Amino acid sequence: MEDAPLPSTLEVNALRDSFGDRKPPDITRKITACVACRKQKVRHEVFSGGTVKLKETQQVKCHMRDGQVPCSRCKKRGLPCAVNRSLQTLLEQDVTWKGAVVQKIKRLEDAIAKIATKVDIPELGTKTQNEEHLDSISPPPVEMTNADLASPTPESPVQDEQPSKNTWRVIMDPRGGPGSIPASCLSDNVRATMPSGLSTTRRPDLISTGLITMRQGLALFDTYHLRLDHFLYRILGDHISLDSVRNASPLLTAAVCTVGALHSPSQGLLFETCYAEFKGLVSSQIFSRHANEDDIRGLCIGAFWLHELSWALIGNDANFKAVRIASDLNLHSGIYKALKGDREGYIQARLYYLVYVCDHHFSIAYGRPPMSREGFIIDSASRLLETENATEDDARLVSQVKEWAILGQVFDTFGVDVDTAIDPQIIPQLRRYSIALDTWYADWIESFQENRRVGNYPAKGVGFHFHFAKLYLCSHAFRGVPALENATQYFSPELEEIANSGVLSAMSILRVMVSDPEFRSFMNGLPLYFDTMLAFAVVFLLKVATKYAAVIRIDTEKIISLVSQTVAALREITQAMHRQHLLVTVSEGLEKLLYKCRPPMQSTNEGIMYQPSPAMDPHAQFDTAWMENMASFDFQTNFPDLDEWWLHYNAAVGSSARGMPLGS
Repeated sequence: MEDAPLPSTLEVNALRDSFGDRKPPDITRKITACVACRKQKVRHEVFSGGTVKLKETQQVKCHMRDGQVPCSRCKKRGLPCAVNRSLQTLLEQDVTWKGAVVQKIKRLEDAIAKIATKVDIPELGTKTQNEEHLDSISPPPVEMTNADLASPTPESPVQDEQPSKNTWRVIMDPRGGPGSIPASCLSDNVRATMPSGLSTTRRPDLISTGLITMRQGLALFDTYHLRLDHFLYRILGDHISLDSVRNASPLLTAAVCTVGALHSPSQGLLFETCYAEFKGLVSSQIFSRHANEDDIRGLCIGAFWLHELSWALIGNDANFKAVRIASDLNLHSGIYKALKGDREGYIQARLYYLVYVCDHHFSIAYGRPPMSREGFIIDSASRLLETENATEDDARLVSQVKEWAILGQVFDTFGVDVDTAIDPQIIPQLRRYSIALDTWYADWIESFQENRRVGNYPAKGVGFHFHFAKLYLCSHAFRGVPALENATQYFSPELEEIANSGVLSAMSILRVMVSDPEFRSFMNGLPLYFDTMLAFAVVFLLKVATKYAAVIRIDTEKIISLVSQTVAALREITQAMHRQHLLVTVSEGLEKLLYKCRPPMQSTNEGIMYQPSPAMDPHAQFDTAWMENMASFDFQTNFPDLDEWWLHYNAAVGSSARGMPLGS
């Protein structure tokens, strides 16, 4: 531990002058020996009169080279070496610290004055009489190191300045013609004139503020970067180190650490700390005018993996901050430069595709229209793969863009009115969407090889996404269909075929969970969309098995058996998961649903034993009224009585009963 350089006598006197006291310090004795050597002064025990006394011996000489630790004795013996600071030393160092703070404040004032001059706010650069008086009594400047100037401390964070005047102005770009974008004639003067040096200064993050240690941060970064990031096509992009992430964005740093803690067996206790910091940064972003592309990455990571924030990040209140920032930064226009081989344009287009997929994951599934819409950048997604910058991760990302473009059209065509049966005239359009999904599956199922980070997930994920999409599409066949006794007349042969296709897709999803150990290992890492769709597939099958078995001619016992095996598999998967992981709550909720739909089984047709979890109350009573009316049967169905014991979306409780996601 190195002591700071001692200030000169002039600096000490300057401090005393500011308080009207020139009396020299009364405390002049300085500690020059380390703690370990000073302890040698009292060591030996002496017996006298039946008592034990300590005999003071001569203190061992403490030799320090140039007054710096460790001393020669501690260095030789491998002992920790530290010098307790005397009161005099503390007073002198206090002068040094205050001088450094004054110097930093002066630099900050100079920077604000320059900004005020640029944006025509002269009052920001004018000092009051009191401020001028304070300047006159401040301690003299203290020499500062480069590290002091480069890294803001937690006590003096860099904050966004909010101008008090209108900062917009009319401009005319000489490079553009009359066919420019209409709003290009207006410019935000603050953004245009913001010094570039401010944006490169590292802002305080959860490591620099002491919420977690550097060692913990590195462990959390490795958990996210080495595995989780590869499930979502490398959201971090070119950031391959924690230091790079910290330099880029405190919000991105918090997102990476939070999701890492959620999936780390050894660092899970840090989740609450990281999550609280991340939520605070997300809240501050709502009104911030200064955000960058890496803030978008942080928001996407939060939306993909943190269920309580998926509503806040994409809901109506927050208006999905990532989409808004992406629009402000014109990421959608990056495709034009990307197709010409420009690296910056490629990064912008790629980030827009990530925002597009994230938005569609949690808008269509939640019964809300997506905010990121189709256009040239979506139509040209496949062309991006022909550029020199494209990678296999980009191909996986583009495959998702193509799939969600189809599902976006499904959403626009059928809407969210789950109480009205679909018009027979648009059933052919539903078939066309089904064919489009079949074509998508055929185009991509053999496109991906094994990944060294996530195994065969790239190829297997295509199949899973395909069955999810088909289930969502075919579930529309049940819209507006009444209860069992009157359902037959509502199911035309075409609708029955579509409904059966949905059942087959749902059963395919569950069969993968039961029979594929590798895919089960992916579940502690896949984004929330998989947990939500898996829950929907189970509920879909339970509803069909208990109310529509005769109408669409399915094997009820076989479905119940498959659900039982799935519940058993989920129970095993979630035992080692963090208790805040959404799949843990899904697993417990589905087990209770299964128990409600049928008594506990001693065995299934496949010979697999199913017993309810010890945590389940065997006498628990559940209201089954929600299963009596199939009019609400749809992907966006809300189960009014499940909130008490199933998916506890804190941000979603109290929302409307229609057009909601499963378990919100």
